[in-house]
Amino acid sequence: MALGSSVGVIGYGGYVPRFRIDAAEVDRVWKGPGMRPNGRVFKAVSGPDEDTITIAIQAARNAMKMAEIDPADIGAVWFGTESKPYAVKPTSTFVADAIGALPFSAAADWEFACKPGTEAMRAAAAMVGSGMSRYAMCGGADTAQSRPGDALEYHAGAGGAAFIMGPADESLAVLLGSTTYATNTPDFFRREGRSYPSHGQRFTGQPAYFHHIESAVARLFDELKVGPEDFTYAIFHQPNYQFPLRVGKALGFRKEQIEPFILTNMVGNTYSGALLLSFAYALDKVAPGDRILLASYGSGAGSDAASFLVTDRLAEVRSRGVPVQYYIDQGTPIDYAFYARYTQKIKLT
Repeated sequence: MALGSSVGVIGYGGYVPRFRIDAAEVDRVWKGPGMRPNGRVFKAVSGPDEDTITIAIQAARNAMKMAEIDPADIGAVWFGTESKPYAVKPTSTFVADAIGALPFSAAADWEFACKPGTEAMRAAAAMVGSGMSRYAMCGGADTAQSRPGDALEYHAGAGGAAFIMGPADESLAVLLGSTTYATNTPDFFRREGRSYPSHGQRFTGQPAYFHHIESAVARLFDELKVGPEDFTYAIFHQPNYQFPLRVGKALGFRKEQIEPFILTNMVGNTYSGALLLSFAYALDKVAPGDRILLASYGSGAGSDAASFLVTDRLAEVRSRGVPVQYYIDQGTPIDYAFYARYTQKIKLT
């Protein structure tokens, strides 16, 4: 889907909870062969007064602070999540209410494992591009859903990001085009009523993550007549540190195009917000003229790929925001007992 440079990002914001747990602390409690990742790894976890809603609201407020627009002009507020506090009650209505966009705004949650944030972004871009609304907000937020002792304990974190899509002439980064690729691959799932997700182990790598991202990006390259050499940076979904580097190499990207914006070892994989949080982190640091590739992945399975061109408005607009690095630097280590208590892994009833 080539957009003809009619839509882009006019404001963005991220948020990461301040509590952190070290992989070494997880390893101390749950020792397992081959589970612990290489190097020192932290992940962010929500506090006792935080959940997906509070994370999404803070990210959305940061985006609004940057954009400086009338919330009444936001025609949709769409957030992706797989850990919403209510089984039947949308997160997005809370967010829309908190930023003042209600009552005349569409509000709904999106689901697709780790990639509903980019699904919401594509829909928001389409809404703005079609003229249905001047602005639309999209984003992703999640809290960790990892079974005690599972490999996800090392990387499944908490955090989120929000983006406001609007006309290209107001944008700090213009969306040049996007594609999507989806199949019914059962690599990762959580049944209704179950507290933690399950792995379809043999599907996780090549048939799932790598196949879908490579297919979506290849289609985007073909539609836009570009290649890896045309991008300054590439941001891939980050379930761990190694996968984005591996898929990037397969697509022809150099390590230095990918590594600067891998946040997994600092805040963990924030599920629906993982890629978008890394995109916000990148926009805090890139320069006008830089071209950025985004490629999400969601189990079940699918990938969205998008190309953005950074504009001259970036420096002026982002000076009004709160850098993602601010939240990364606020990290406070906790032990596994506090982590288990705050994330309600210990059930008292």
